[in-house]
Amino acid sequence: MVVLPDHLHAVWTLPEGDADFARRWRLIKSAFSRSLATGERVSDSRAAKSARHIDYIHINPVKHGFVPRVKDRPYSSFHRMVKLGVYPEDWAGDVRDQGGDFGERP
Repeated sequence: MVVLPDHLHAVWTLPEGDADFARRWRLIKSAFSRSLATGERVSDSRAAKSARHIDYIHINPVKHGFVPRVKDRPYSSFHRMVKLGVYPEDWAGDVRDQGGDFGERP
């Protein structure tokens, strides 16, 4: 395992009979995060990268044609971010207004 400032790499094998990869990974990340010193300074570039990553996650349902607007995806943390004032409700607009090809998917 290698831990870098903004991500990590790992190669590991689950114990025989254990197929719960998601749970194991969640436990590893949780334990690691709790062990970090509090008050770590976050550089401006790292904060900007984090914001871009959050934008990417929220725009993904539009990018893949599931919804025409970010706010139309009910299963998204976008709605909580709007309530917190991080995003305006109409963030990223409507792909149909931008000449985008929108084919609704299930």
